[in-house]
Amino acid sequence: MANREELLIIRAARAGQAAAQLKLGERYLFGGTGLPKSLATALYWLDRAAQQDEPNAWLLIGRHVPYETVRQATHPSKLYVWYERAFDAGVAQAGLVLAKLVLGQVDGAVSAAMREKAMRALHAAAQEGIAEAQWLMAQAIGHSDAVAVEAPRPESDAHRGADDEAMLEWAVRAANSGVVDAQYALAEHAWASGNRDDFLRWARPLAEHVVDRAAAAPVSRNDVSIATRCAQALFDSGAFTADIPRFLEFAAQAGDSGAQRSLGLWMARMEVGGKRIDAIPGPANYKKAIRWLHTAGQQGEAEAWYALSRIYLKAECSQRNLQDARRYLERAALAGYGPAQLELGLQLWRHRREDELSDVRALDWLQKAQSQGMAEAQSLIDRIATRPEPAPWAKTILHSLTRELTDLYPQLAARVELAALFGLSRTEALLIDPKTADLGHCLVVDIRALHPHSKRRLIQVRNGGDRRALDRLAAVFEHVASGPEGPEGNYRQRLYRLKTLERR
Repeated sequence: MANREELLIIRAARAGQAAAQLKLGERYLFGGTGLPKSLATALYWLDRAAQQDEPNAWLLIGRHVPYETVRQATHPSKLYVWYERAFDAGVAQAGLVLAKLVLGQVDGAVSAAMREKAMRALHAAAQEGIAEAQWLMAQAIGHSDAVAVEAPRPESDAHRGADDEAMLEWAVRAANSGVVDAQYALAEHAWASGNRDDFLRWARPLAEHVVDRAAAAPVSRNDVSIATRCAQALFDSGAFTADIPRFLEFAAQAGDSGAQRSLGLWMARMEVGGKRIDAIPGPANYKKAIRWLHTAGQQGEAEAWYALSRIYLKAECSQRNLQDARRYLERAALAGYGPAQLELGLQLWRHRREDELSDVRALDWLQKAQSQGMAEAQSLIDRIATRPEPAPWAKTILHSLTRELTDLYPQLAARVELAALFGLSRTEALLIDPKTADLGHCLVVDIRALHPHSKRRLIQVRNGGDRRALDRLAAVFEHVASGPEGPEGNYRQRLYRLKTLERR
């Protein structure tokens, strides 16, 4: 409750006395014996006193009223004049607020001269060691999308390079002054630049902080990212310290699938392919490794499934199980992991004598592995299946086929075209069942039931052109039987018609 003296000051201030308004503003600025501290109320009375040319009023505003208070005023743009005067009088803090008020205005709201002065004020505040001003200088030069302060864009690469250096210099000053956003920005810059030493310089203290306060504060995406990257940078540097699993577990608990995979591999002391990393201290803990890798796999980490398949093959793993190893290998392959697709294709090819369709499945996985960039897959593909090569005999007939003959013998014409595209022999072309031979990724040429001395073989379907041609030709046989009971008759009848076409 205001005392008698303060009541008299309030009355005089309301009556328009500048000295009383100044004194009342001071009381609210610092708190009086009976008046609460209120920056907004202090600004109101100090502004009224300043309008009556009380120099101490705008000095107090410039020194003690922050930007956050001014921006809540009814007309904040009308107040920057006091910060301008305070800055001109040598108050560095006033220069920061002036810059934020002026440079935060849309283009055209203030003059170019005032914007230029605001930038000088910001620079002066930064030079005085005000951390917030240093960070704003870095943002203003770097044209960050997240800042309110804008500066004209440089016109040349040389200017851009100079601005980048200045931005980094101010960001380093701000970071050294304790501005967390600047520390995050420098860590991000170092990561993007591939400078892991600089990254760890800025990021490691941040990661340690977020991990230490994890139980008491909500975890952000930036927190998870900084911890995961720190663990990776430490691992890549060969510094296998306890911080790596500590950072990874924090990120893994927060649901980051990459951290879950990395933590599982750390616990297993191995690479994704199963090779042990002897430099990691301590024994492998496969039980924990399996748990984290399984969690990562369920979130879409294909490498995690592959790593699990390697663990279940290890003789030293108490849970060794060849069936589980194969199951997780298939999961990794289905998730699109090239090495798993390559290995699965190789396994299926090796066991082709146990299952006649094993080579078909092997080819499918090897083709997928090849599309993932696995160069080794091509030599295996060439061993399993032949490439489509035009059959000269069929191409000769195809050139002489008229529309009338195609309409008269549609299935025979389709067989000739199939042979011309995929290199079938006459016997293969006449006896193959296109509906069952087409397995999507390959054509299975198997006529042994009708021609015992023939050999079963696979022909690759390599591109969209092959695929469209097969779909079109198979449609010709869609509603007719392809066997001797169908409209084409038996093999002798088909061969007779084919020879008739060849004689034309």
